[in-house]
Amino acid sequence: MKSGSNNTGSPRITREEGLKLLKSADLLGLGMLADNMRRALHPEGVVSFIIDRNINYTNVCINKCRFCAFYRNEKDPEAYILSRRKLFKKIRETIAVGGTQILIQGGLHPKLDLAYYVDLLKSIKKNFNIHVHGFSPPEITYIAGKAGLPVKRTLEFLRDAGLDSIPGGGAEILSDRVREIVSPKKIRSGQWLKVMEEAHKIGMKTTATMMFGSVEGPEDIIEHLDAVRKLQDRTGGFTAFIPWSFQPGNTELNKNTERRTQNTDRRKKAFHPATGVEYLRILALSRIYLDNVPNVQASWVTQGLKMAQVALRFGANDFGSTMLEENVVAAAGVRFRTTIDGIIEAVKGAGFRPAQRDMFYNVIKYR
Repeated sequence: MKSGSNNTGSPRITREEGLKLLKSADLLGLGMLADNMRRALHPEGVVSFIIDRNINYTNVCINKCRFCAFYRNEKDPEAYILSRRKLFKKIRETIAVGGTQILIQGGLHPKLDLAYYVDLLKSIKKNFNIHVHGFSPPEITYIAGKAGLPVKRTLEFLRDAGLDSIPGGGAEILSDRVREIVSPKKIRSGQWLKVMEEAHKIGMKTTATMMFGSVEGPEDIIEHLDAVRKLQDRTGGFTAFIPWSFQPGNTELNKNTERRTQNTDRRKKAFHPATGVEYLRILALSRIYLDNVPNVQASWVTQGLKMAQVALRFGANDFGSTMLEENVVAAAGVRFRTTIDGIIEAVKGAGFRPAQRDMFYNVIKYR
């Protein structure tokens, strides 16, 4: 194995080794390797979570990604831009149950400009003491393009208005071959990485995500993990990695492929949500490969609480968000729900000590 930057002191695996593990490693053996790395990084046996809410300020989006069931055209009856009254109500409800953060994201609305986002952030910070984790790289790139500004300057404007950190949305798979199929109008992988690098350079922390289970192959997954690892080597700005599985319900990608299979007389569904085995394999590999990213989240939103508990023995050390509200995955027909107490009991049931955290993984209190 080749040496490299590593937070555990053990040798770093190469791309070739990662690909071999993904394709052919024994699942339980892979899980043990990932669990060992989790123990090395987090020996205290604590599993963290954050109390927050996902707020989508608009569902209008010009990207029209083929894997997305949430977006609407501007003139659709269901299209909306969230009013300040509704936004503030959602924030008050979040704070009332102990929430410390809002995750605010939306589509690329052709009528919203930099001034809208600056005013939105200022209005939140004027009225509430809450962390704003918002605007994924596709949104940042779109805002910058409309304003005719470099990405870095746009980020500075947003930061000064109240943006505290950036979520890893819009990554999907950081392979342009895959992106051309599932999201041909969305930014390319290099642009996603550029936004994150510029954010890290000005002191903003971000997360990174990966949506798998659509049309990618094992090589594409390794390409994604390697891109994240290389950027983290340079900047150290990612606080966590969140792999989650494509949910095909109500999506154009699924519908179009179903039509093709019908035309060719194949009696099988085009897509199925990633199995538990597939999820655990990719989660474990992510923990092993991303030796320089301190935290890996379990995705109970797409896998359910039971599988998320198992994930805590396959490399995950974080239970993610309480998701007081979630609309994008729900639009695809997946509706796993839980409470704060449900997360606490799930963590305890898996043999760990639950801790409420903030975006920077500072413990607010043990639960």
